[in-house]
Amino acid sequence: MAGGNSSLTPAPGCLYVVATPIGNLSDISERARSILEKVDLIACEDTRTTGALLLKLGLKNKLVSHHERNEKESSAGIVARLLGGESVGLVSDAGTPCISDPGFRLVRECRRQGIPVSPIPGPTAATALLSVSGLPSNGFLFVGFLPPKKSARQRFLQEKKAFEYSIILYESCHRIEKMLDDILTILGSSRQVCVGRELTKKFETIITGPIGEVVDRLSRSSKKGEFVVIIAPETYEL
Repeated sequence: MAGGNSSLTPAPGCLYVVATPIGNLSDISERARSILEKVDLIACEDTRTTGALLLKLGLKNKLVSHHERNEKESSAGIVARLLGGESVGLVSDAGTPCISDPGFRLVRECRRQGIPVSPIPGPTAATALLSVSGLPSNGFLFVGFLPPKKSARQRFLQEKKAFEYSIILYESCHRIEKMLDDILTILGSSRQVCVGRELTKKFETIITGPIGEVVDRLSRSSKKGEFVVIIAPETYEL
């Protein structure tokens, strides 16, 4: 069942999956702003984060917490409100919901119940970096965050060593160096990668090149914020 349409006014009983800026507030779309203002309720990963965003945008609305730890329980309540005719906007802390962020279970339940779901597209860190990386973009595998354990990360990299498309990963500031060291160890120093940090923000950093050089350059720069890493196919040369 289709969701809403191109209108700036939400339809009754529709769930809107709303992308929000990953850093630069100017990246909010006119439609996203309007939907967030006019829906009956906003389901968000963190009410403090979304509350701060709404304040900066000059908007007010009702917020309900919907995150990884309560997603199953909160989905039932949100679905009930949708079935009752209310419109709901779903947001994550930044970027597009359901892309390595909460929301999948809610959208799945809406589909099961025949509730319309409509995307309000916008920023996503993975494709933002891919678009400027200079690495192959004819196909890619997005896997979000790799396992925290070194052995599991290295096993994944070994299994994907000959993968024919680019691989996009997310990583925190706490594990970025360990993860890049694993890439260096398993894939070799000449494998081409792109590392992005603080995308769309004041201190945006994008480094592309052989992993050996990237690790060296990154060791001399800030590790603040979350990272996006793209691994090029084995046969690719920049």
